[in-house]
Parts: sequence; structure tokens; C-alpha cells
Amino acid sequence: MKSIAIMVLLLTGFTVFAADSAAFRPPKGTRVALVVFEDLQCPDCANASPLLEEAVRTYKIPLVRHDFPLPKHNWSRQAAILARYFDTKSKKLGDEFRDYCFKHQEGHEQPTIASPENLREHAERFAAAHKVRLPLIVDPQGKLAAKVQADFDLGVASGVQHTPTIYVVSNRATGTPFVEVVDRTKLFNMIDDMLAQSKEPSSPAKSSRAAKSRPRTSAQ
Repeated sequence: MKSIAIMVLLLTGFTVFAADSAAFRPPKGTRVALVVFEDLQCPDCANASPLLEEAVRTYKIPLVRHDFPLPKHNWSRQAAILARYFDTKSKKLGDEFRDYCFKHQEGHEQPTIASPENLREHAERFAAAHKVRLPLIVDPQGKLAAKVQADFDLGVASGVQHTPTIYVVSNRATGTPFVEVVDRTKLFNMIDDMLAQSKEPSSPAKSSRAAKSRPRTSAQ
């Protein structure tokens, strides 16, 4: 029984490690990326969003967005599901809806999103403006909700405790492949440092040229 318990602990630890590794890597073929766990009803996420967009434009690096709707917010989870629906039309449209939610939080642009029912009105307005049909039930099989929950579970397994939680991640295999952005005034410096430390991804063409340039050795 003791050995079984130890095995369960080891497997659990491996699962958490695997989640960490999956969350803190840039998309394939890129050196550095920003990763954010966000809540669409979170005021600080709304404040951070323009800075992340500026960093993406400046450095031409990807922004990987993960849903982390906090239980204390009454419309953030449904907003994340709606964003996932717009993702099915295009990832760009889904991200535009996420930014729309940030801009229409209470205290920002009018009219504001104040409740789950009110959120639906905003989603319909957004869909009409982008000439997209919004069905009465956007997630009849719960597949979009499952994706939101998977993101949330990934965040929990990775130690995320608040929103926004932002990381600069790289393709490094050793050293420090990712770092959390605690002081946002240092974000650009952190990206500079990570780019300097990361490796340029090798393309198939480069690999082929490198292989041709290697001297041939005779068989032993």
C-alpha cells in the first residue's frame, strides 16, 4: 500500500510538472512569447491589456491568452465561453471580443457590462457589428466551457493565484526559460533579456544547409 501511495504522489507531481511545462513555452517556431492568465471581468487585467498589446507590436512576439475566471466575478466565465465561440469564427475575432469586455467593464466605456444578462446584450451587439451570427445557445454540448475549465485547471496546476498573471517565456531548455512579470514597468527589459538568452529556432532549410556543410566521415 505504501508503494502505491508513493507512486500516486509521483504521478501527481509529474502531472503538475507537465502542466507547468505546457504553459510556459512559446508557440512552436518562436523564441519568446508572453503568456497571460486573465479574467475578463478583472479591472487589473483591463489595465494590463494595452501594455501587453504594445509589447506584442514592438517585439512582434506572440501573446498566449489563458482563461482564469475568478469565482468572485459573476459574468467572467460566461464571457470566456463567448470569447471561445468567437474564436471558432477566427482567433482574431475572439481576442477582439476579449478586448471589448475589458473596455466595457464598469468604470470604462459606456455602456458597461454589469451582469450575465447584460453580457448577452453586449455579445449580440458585438456579433452584429462584426456580421457574425450569435446563436441563442452558444455552447450546447459544453465543449467551450470545457476548454475554459481546462485553462483554469492549467493555471491552478501551474500555481496561478491571481489575475492577471503574466510570464515572459522562451524556447530555452536550460537556465531560466520563463519568468513572471511582477513589476510591469520592467516588462520590456525582461523581454530584451529573454530574447538575448534564447536561441533562434532552426528552420528546415537551415538544418538542411547545415547537414550539407558537415564533412562526411568514412564508415568504421
